[in-house]
Order: sequence, then C-alpha cells, then structure tokens
Amino acid sequence: MAKLKKVILLLETSREFGREILKGISRYARLHGPWSFYSEARGLKSAIPRLTNWNADGIIMRNSVISNELINLNLPAILVLHDPKRPNQLPAVLTDGKTIAKLASEHLLNRGLKHFAYCGFDNFVWSNERKKYFKEILNDAGFHVNVYNQPKQRKFKSWENEQILMRDWLISLPKPVGILACNDDRGQHVLEACKSADIKVPEEAAVMGVDNDSIICGICDPPLTSVALNLDAAGYACGELLDRLMNGKPMQKQEIMVSATHVVKRQSTDILSIDDSDVSEAIRFIRLSAKNKIRVNDVVAQTCLSRRSLENRFRKIIHRSIQEEIRRTRVELIAQMLIETDLTVSEITNLFSFTDAEHISRYFRKEKGMGLREFRKLNRKC
Repeated sequence: MAKLKKVILLLETSREFGREILKGISRYARLHGPWSFYSEARGLKSAIPRLTNWNADGIIMRNSVISNELINLNLPAILVLHDPKRPNQLPAVLTDGKTIAKLASEHLLNRGLKHFAYCGFDNFVWSNERKKYFKEILNDAGFHVNVYNQPKQRKFKSWENEQILMRDWLISLPKPVGILACNDDRGQHVLEACKSADIKVPEEAAVMGVDNDSIICGICDPPLTSVALNLDAAGYACGELLDRLMNGKPMQKQEIMVSATHVVKRQSTDILSIDDSDVSEAIRFIRLSAKNKIRVNDVVAQTCLSRRSLENRFRKIIHRSIQEEIRRTRVELIAQMLIETDLTVSEITNLFSFTDAEHISRYFRKEKGMGLREFRKLNRKC
C-alpha cells in the first residue's frame, strides 16, 4: 500500500485563482494519492508552530513574504505566486502575461475600438507583466495605451480616495475606449469608477478583467467580460511536480505556467465600434451565422458593396480578409464550445455543418495550431 503523503496547503481560496488551482491539486491527489492535506486559512505566521510538528512531506503556498522558518523546514515546496526574488531553487506557478494580453487585445480590437487603456496594481509583478505585453501588442498594431498610475502616498490608496483619482483618469480618456484591468477585482473597481463618472459601459468604455471569477464578474454591473485561465490544469501540474519532489527530485526553480484559454464574453464589452456601416453589418452577420457554412458572397450580399470594395474595407478597418474573419469567428465559437460544453467532437462537427471530424480538425488546426481534442484536453476544466 502506498505511503500516505502529508501536504501543507497555504493558498488563498476566496477567489477563482486559488480555488481552481486547489481543484487541480486535489484531482491529482485523488488519482495518484493517497495524500493528507493540512490547510491553513489564518495565515502563514500562525501556522508555522503547528506545521513544524506535523511531519509534512511537502508544501504548496501562496504568500508574498517567504518565511525563513518555513524554508528551514527543508521540505519540497512550490510557490503559487510571481516572485522574481523567490529563494533558493523554489519552484513556482506563474501566469503567462503574454497569452493574457494577446487574447485581451484581440478581443478589444475585434470590437472595432481604436483607444485603449490599462488599469492594474503597480506593486504586483504579474500586473506589470500584463501591462507590458498589452502595451507592446497594441503599440505594434499602431495604437497608444493609456495607463492608470496608482497613487504613491498610502493615504490616497483607500478605495474612497482612489476612486476619485480613477474617475478623473477615466474621464480624461478618449472615447470609446477598451480597458483591460489586471484581474476581475480591478475590473470591478473600474466599473464602479465608471458609474461615478457617468461613463456608459460598454458604449463609452468596454471593460474586461482576467481570471473569469464567476462570482466577481456576476456582481459587476454590467457583468464583466474576462480572460479565462487554465487554472485547473496548472493545479494538476502543480500536484504532479510536488509528487516528484516528494519522491526525491531536486528543486531547481521549475516553473508551471498558467496560460490564457479564451475570453468569456459578457455585457461589459458588448459593443461593435466600427464607423463603416457596411463593414459593421457584415461582421454582425458573420457572428450571427457562425454555426452556418457561410461563404464570402453570402457576407457581401448583406451590403450594397461589390465584393472587391468590401474586401478592401475589411483589410483597411480590421486588417483581415472576409474569409479570414469568417474562419476566426467560427473557430472561436468552436473553441468556446470545446471548453464550456460537454458536446462531443462529432456533435460539434454536425452543429457547424462540417462533413466529418477530419475536416473540422484541419479547419480548427489552421487557426489554433492543434486539433480539437488536444485543445479541449489542454484548456478545459476537468
């Protein structure tokens, strides 16, 4: 019989990030255990005396201040936090700011927006990384990104005081503007500041967050669009790595990367800001007909333009051909169904009017770089 392994969990679980990481860890433990867990909700300092006497085999923790006492337990440990100064050879679970920024910028660009802004927390590495990539991607596309700078003085950092500063910043932005908040909590802050500034969402400000925390996104008014992350899969990989460490593999600053999977669209970005009425109507038709096997001529027929004229306008305004936009829209909807529904590949194939699974797989792979089953396995919560 396998030896029972004792694992200390010092994770913050009031938000989606920590809860989903924990789900992935527990899923690994159920399949490869038995493991016994010690979870501490009161904080690291209060836990140390008890942990010393528990004879644990490993630790998974999320704490910005690494306690020397905890490190001195000499246990295999994984840090679920961006900390460039993490000690020794401690492995870590990190978020991929580049994939997050890529999906967010694409989503806002596809709304037809030309003005962009970022609102984060200046003292967090992961927030600054998302800001960096968001700016780079949009700068490369020829757009400027306005950045909200948090007040330096502590007395201004209370929400009552900061909301006034954030409101003034929002009022100063050119409209309509697409705003990426570093996470869903910050997205809620932005939406509340928009209310106090009488800025209409999404008509004047399309706002989105990160983490897809259903509770936070749901209490926002309007509900918050968010970038979803493969947290469950990262949690599973975290459990797998800790298992290897507890079996003798050395800690060598291994990294588990949390990547963005897709954008969960809600009302806060439900806008199509394109001045050209023909292009706007064509894109609206493509979105409404995404499950159907539409052709370029079907799209052209929705306008009063020739095919050549509409193609030229598409390339000028959204930098894609009509056919590329049809494919992108259909593939994004297929990806959403792979992640969010229990439909089989065969059922999705029929729903989108493909002749067979091989045909839809080739179509999907050209856009995503992988087949449907591989994409579902990589991105879906189990």
